[in-house]
Amino acid sequence: MLTILKTSYTDTRASDLAWCLGREPQPALAVLDLQLGDAAVQLRLLGASHQVLLEGRDGRCSETVACMPGSSTPLPLGVSKLLEGREYEFAARIETLSRGSFAGRAQELLALVADHPHGLAGTFPGSPHAFTAMLAHRQEGQIGWRTWHAYPQEGCLVATRTRLGARVVAAL
Repeated sequence: MLTILKTSYTDTRASDLAWCLGREPQPALAVLDLQLGDAAVQLRLLGASHQVLLEGRDGRCSETVACMPGSSTPLPLGVSKLLEGREYEFAARIETLSRGSFAGRAQELLALVADHPHGLAGTFPGSPHAFTAMLAHRQEGQIGWRTWHAYPQEGCLVATRTRLGARVVAAL
């Protein structure tokens, strides 16, 4: 699903993004509700930011990547931890691209996400290459999502990848 976000483009630097687990639902500009197996997943666009809310029989997860005033947790390159007994893995990378490469990559990503049944993308008025896009999937008992946050004025593209694995059973 592709939407034009009805807001000004305010999160203007890739380096301002922060990561947080467990944050309450934030005001969203666009939402996509999905059922992936036994898990209810909600993809939420928060301007040039995202939030994923997941609820299933094995527990809940709330991941937020956004410009969060007062946050002391910058965007990490990687996180791996147990979250309610499940394996949680997060990875992020920032790509700096030339103007031409950036425009081509933006079009490629928006085309990928716009028509995907588990995809949500939002562009900003006045800048076709300023966008946030999200794509969720389920594979072999794991739920995952990828996101892209575009900053055309910097030529930066922030890509994240998250995987939430099956519940880990302790050995007796």
